[in-house]
Amino acid sequence: MDIGEVAKLSGLPASTLRFYEQKGLIRSNGRHGLRRQFNEQVLQQLALISLACQVGFSLDDVGQMFQRADGEIDRQLLRDKAAELNGQIRRLTRMRDGLLHAVECQAPSHFECPNFLRILKLAGRRPRAGKNSTPSA
Repeated sequence: MDIGEVAKLSGLPASTLRFYEQKGLIRSNGRHGLRRQFNEQVLQQLALISLACQVGFSLDDVGQMFQRADGEIDRQLLRDKAAELNGQIRRLTRMRDGLLHAVECQAPSHFECPNFLRILKLAGRRPRAGKNSTPSA
């Protein structure tokens, strides 16, 4: 398949495909005139890159995934990302539940609601130092 067909089938612009190739995430198998040629497996690789980016992997992480000699994806890397996503899901669920409580709360003011005040107290805490936290001033 030439780069135009891959772009059409994947929904990605040719410039993105060239960028991914430059980063070593995909490989063309030659050229037909000036147009890069790819085998059909590239569509699967592009789907994997898309999935990885959607769950929060960087393109550098994706590149590391593709570096294994046996072609397998590092299962521990996937396990770690799944654990990170579980933490995000728990935090987002608490936030959603807090917002829904604020909508339904019968207290005269949100600032008179013990549950809402507890949510504010939790929201005001600084995140623990780690990969996704911001440095303190």
